[in-house]
Amino acid sequence: MFHKIMTWPHCGRYLKNHPASWLPQLAQRGVTLIELMVGIIVGLLVVAVAMGALITSRGISGTVTDASDIQQQAAYAMRLIGAQLRRSGSMQLNLNPSLAAAANVYMSPVALQRKAPAVGAGNGFDIFQASELLSGTDSQVTAGFQYYTDSVFTTGAATDMLLVRNCKGGPADALDQRIFSTFDLNSSASLRCDGNGGGGAQPMINNVANFQIRYMLQNLNIPASPGNPQFRYVQAASVTNWAQVQGVEVCLELYGNEIISMPNDGTSTYYDCTGTAVDMTTLAGARKNRMHMTFRNVFQLRARGVM
Repeated sequence: MFHKIMTWPHCGRYLKNHPASWLPQLAQRGVTLIELMVGIIVGLLVVAVAMGALITSRGISGTVTDASDIQQQAAYAMRLIGAQLRRSGSMQLNLNPSLAAAANVYMSPVALQRKAPAVGAGNGFDIFQASELLSGTDSQVTAGFQYYTDSVFTTGAATDMLLVRNCKGGPADALDQRIFSTFDLNSSASLRCDGNGGGGAQPMINNVANFQIRYMLQNLNIPASPGNPQFRYVQAASVTNWAQVQGVEVCLELYGNEIISMPNDGTSTYYDCTGTAVDMTTLAGARKNRMHMTFRNVFQLRARGVM
C-alpha cells in the first residue's frame, strides 16, 4: 500500500478542514518533573564547579598579591635604611681650606671638615665622636652625618642648598649640624623612623614580625696576610668602640594580610632572622596562617675609612 505524502500547501488545507483529527498529533509535549529536576541538578553542579574555580583563583590571586606587597614593603624599607646607614659619618668637603687665590683655585688643596660646632639650640657634629655617627642595639639603630650644603644651579647664580636629609625629610633649618635617623620596631608591628626635624617617630611599613641588627666589626689585630682585613658579625653588646664598626646587617621578617589554608604537618615553615624554622600554623594572633618572608641585607659604612 502506498501513502501519498502531502506537500505543505495541501497540509495547510487539510488542517483547515480537519482541525480536530490532525492538531493533537502536532501538539508539543511538555517537560516531565524528572527532566526538570535533572536540569536543575546539572545547572547547580555547573554553578558549584564555577564557584570552586572562582574561589581557587581568588585564593591564588590573593597569595600572589600578598607576596608582591611584602616584597615591595621590604624593598622600600631596605632602600631607606640603607641610604641613611651608608651616609653615616659623611662630612663636608672644604674645596678651598687655605683661601687660595683665584688664579690658583684649581690647584688648591681640599680638606674634610671633621667638626661643626652647634648653632643655637641645635646639635654639633664631631667625626671623632663615633657614637654620634652610629649607635644602636640589637633591635634599633641610629646613623648620623654632618649637615652640609651643595651649590645648586637653578636660574642665574648658584644657590647653596641642603640636598641630603634624614629618613623624615628633615631638618628644615641649619641649627642641627648633625643629621640623624633612628629605626626601630614598635609594639604595633610597625617599623618606624625618627630623627631631628620634629614630628616624632613616623611609621614606615606595617606587618613587621621582627627587626634585627648585627654589626660588622673590624678586627684591630694585624692580620696574617697584609691587605686582608678581618671582620666578624657581633651583637650590640660586643661593640666596645663604634669606630670599629664597618657595616650593619639588617634583617626584617614581614607577614601578609591574607589568611592562607596551610597544612598542619610541619611543612608550613619559614626561616626567621636567626635561621630557625618557624611553623606558621602555630603562630598566634594576626600572624597565624599568614605568609611570612625574611629579608636580609648588609650595608657598608662609606665614611669609615677616615676613622
